[in-house]
Amino acid sequence: MSDDTAAIQEGAKKSGVLWLTLDRPRLAWHTFHDGAIYLVGGGEEQELPGLESMGRVHVTLRSKDNGAMLAGFDADVTVVDQAAAPEAVAALAKDRLNAADSEHLTERWAAGSTVFRLALPG
Repeated sequence: MSDDTAAIQEGAKKSGVLWLTLDRPRLAWHTFHDGAIYLVGGGEEQELPGLESMGRVHVTLRSKDNGAMLAGFDADVTVVDQAAAPEAVAALAKDRLNAADSEHLTERWAAGSTVFRLALPG
């Protein structure tokens, strides 16, 4: 594993938010799970316009401590089949703060949201 990949993994694990370059830079909450970054968007969740049709997206990770930039990289974007990836969806649900209806969160996501996997470089 390169030093850059190690820094990206460490930054993704420690911080619950990142910046995506979409129609404009957008702050998004995420979960680091099984070597990748997972996000959920649409429905009642964060707006991630255009991410579903992108093959790659630019990601910026910042320090949780002081906001300094830790890493910027391009990540391959995959739409996740939520039924086929229950562990990733469960990890996202566990890290979802202030959910309106946490008891039915994953069912709500299955009905109206999209889960994305961002593959780290390397």
